[in-house]
This record gives sequence, C-alpha cells and structure tokens, in this order.
Amino acid sequence: MYNAADHFQATYHAFSPEFRFQAKTLEDLQQWQAAFRPRLRTILGLDNLEADLTDHVPTAVCHQEDDLGDIVREHWHLWTEPTVPLPFYLIRPKQIEALVPLVLMPHGHNHPRLYAGLYEGEEEKQHMLGGERDLAIQAAREGYIAIAPTTRAFGETRTEKDKERNSLHSCQLQLRHGLLAGRTPIGERVWDMSRLIDWALANLGVNPDKIAMTGNSGGGTITVFAAACETRISVAMPGCYFCTFEGSIGSINHCDCNYVPGILRFGEMYDVAGLIAPRPFNAIAGRDDPIFPIDQVKFAYGKLKEIYTVAGVPEQCKLYIGDGGHRYYKAGAWPFLRQYFGSGKFR
Repeated sequence: MYNAADHFQATYHAFSPEFRFQAKTLEDLQQWQAAFRPRLRTILGLDNLEADLTDHVPTAVCHQEDDLGDIVREHWHLWTEPTVPLPFYLIRPKQIEALVPLVLMPHGHNHPRLYAGLYEGEEEKQHMLGGERDLAIQAAREGYIAIAPTTRAFGETRTEKDKERNSLHSCQLQLRHGLLAGRTPIGERVWDMSRLIDWALANLGVNPDKIAMTGNSGGGTITVFAAACETRISVAMPGCYFCTFEGSIGSINHCDCNYVPGILRFGEMYDVAGLIAPRPFNAIAGRDDPIFPIDQVKFAYGKLKEIYTVAGVPEQCKLYIGDGGHRYYKAGAWPFLRQYFGSGKFR
C-alpha cells in the first residue's frame, strides 16, 4: 500500500545536502558561508531579480501621518519594482537622536495593519492584543524606528480577484507566476526587505550597524532567509518559524509561499540560519505551536548552536519558548535586542 507520508520522508533522505554544516574551525565556517550564501540567493530567485531590476531606482511616498502621543505612525509606499508599490508603516518616537536603531517587521498570515496597531472590530483587536501582534508599536515605544511592511501577496499586493472575494492572501498565485520567471515568494519578500533597508539608510538617519528583523510565522520565515542573505541585518529574531523543514513544512500542511524548490538538497533550516552567524540570533517559539513543533524547534536549535560555537559566539544564539501556541512573544524579543542595541529610549 502506498503511504504518502512515508514516501515524502524517504525522498528527503535519498541524498546528502550539499551544504550540511561540517566545519570545525572558524576559517572553515567562513568558507562554507561564502560558498553557500550565493547558491541560496540563486535558488530564491534573487539573482534573477537583480538582473531584471538592475536599472530600477525605488522611490517612496508618504500618504498619511497619525499622532499617537509619544510616537508617530506614517503610511508609505515604496516602489520595490516598477509594478510593485509596496505599502509599509513607519512608526517612530517623536523625539529621537541621530543614528537610531531600525527594526524591520514583516508579518505572517495576518492582516498587515495589525503590526502597526490597527484593527477592524473587537475580535481583531483582541487577536492583535492577545497575541502581542502590534510589533511595530512595541518597537517604537522601545525607542527604535520600526518599519512594518506589507508582505508581498497580502493587502494591496493581492491579485484583483482575491481582493474582490476578500481572500487574505494570494500566495499560491505568487508562487505559480514567480516560478515561471525564476522567482520564489520568499525571494521576492527578501528583495523587498533589502530595498526597505536601502531606503531607510538613505532617508531616515538610522544606524547602519543596528538593523534588526523580527516577525511571526511567515514574518519569521522572511527574517531567517533575509538575514541569511542580507548581511546588513545585524540581529535576527524569528518568531514561531525556526524549526526543521522536514518537521514543519515537510510534514505539516503549510501555505504554498513557504516552499523553495530543492532547498533540502542544500541544507536544513538550521544550515540556512547558520549563514547568520556570528550575528546575534534569537528563535522565539511557542511551546504548544501545532505547526512548528517544539521538539523539532529544540533539535534545530541544538544544531544551530553548534554552528555558533564554531563561530566562537555560542552566547549569541538563543531560544525563547513562550507558554502558548502560534503567536508572538514580546518577552522573548525586546530584552534580547536591548543587549545589542541598548534601551533605545531617547524620549
């Protein structure tokens, strides 16, 4: 009798990953990263994006400013491609000094407005507050400049048909059409994060040495892959995502946007995250998360800790486990970030 689960698992073990981490010295690790990172960028489609958009210069427009007392929330669009006006919220303290830390916060499979403290109706408000999902408000009140972008294929970047039927996202169509052009949803979202960093460095006076990224679920996905590819990100704090590919998206039903063709032939998720070392990394997890099982999270963390040990900074690789399910845990984020960025409170 054919058993699909057994078959899929067997396919994952039919080969040896090309970039499975085996380094024993810092020099070996650096050589491994130098070989792995460009290959990862290629399979994500970032090389194709760079080639296709080599002449594009992103521009940004601010449409609205909201005074929230101690902080300001601005509504912007950044043209990350000629055909992609990407919406984002910029939230900042009213009184700041020069060279403020920047925190980028891509969201997961929720409405983009939640991270900016916006909601529609009491149910959505409780969903936001109960899961501590107003991340950009939290960051601004820590004293940082926060950017909460719309994740590509959500909000205004959905297809017209999905907007009409009020579907939350257009991830499946983003995957299908992107594959035809040698792109992936994760690659396009990483591209957007890099363009936001370019714009912020040129226009906001942020500290180029203090750029962090955090986001939950799909936002954690973008955090891991963006920090692996984009070395300007100095601290990575993925929420409810860091796990193993095999034990999460490889065995549990997930959105199409999670899948990168052939990724397991390169390495497991902890190998991808190893490209972040020695930069500080903090995996935030939920003890009862049903789609990123905690036993697999702990296994992946143990493997990543080995990489950080070879890098000489095991103390910069942490795991925070919240008592709950698939949600954000701010207690796992801001104390960790303060160790590297300071309090950030300039008010």
